[in-house]
Amino acid sequence: MSQHCYPFPRPSVTVDAVILRPQGDRYALLLIERAKAPFAGQWALPGGFLDMDEDLQTAAHRELQEETGLPITRPMVQVGAYGAVNRDPRGRTITVAYGLVLTEEEAQAPVQGQDDARRAEWHAIDDLPTLAFDHAQVVQDALALLLARK
Repeated sequence: MSQHCYPFPRPSVTVDAVILRPQGDRYALLLIERAKAPFAGQWALPGGFLDMDEDLQTAAHRELQEETGLPITRPMVQVGAYGAVNRDPRGRTITVAYGLVLTEEEAQAPVQGQDDARRAEWHAIDDLPTLAFDHAQVVQDALALLLARK
């Protein structure tokens, strides 16, 4: 890859995964408990930084598996892009969120906090904890999009 130098700062890019599973007549959301700052000890969507050699969808799948062990390979739906100036205290970061409602079979796969996630757990969508970053807005948007498609 060639080196590019520009006279202006550039933002970082991350991806987040909004993963739902059926839970009776409702749904549960997969969250991770962050092990590192910022927001260590708080719940968040699985996600992380885009690698220079991968596309967004690939990054979303990689981060989901790295942090939760969930091996989803089918395409996810792009929920939206989020770029509020102060959304990440580490610096200017834009995230692209992806979402998916798991099939009954996919929902049987175990999840476990890995990489920089202390824990990975399912949370009922009508009883979510306080979320890190702007993930409450991301989840709200994803629920509207994903559940309208069901």
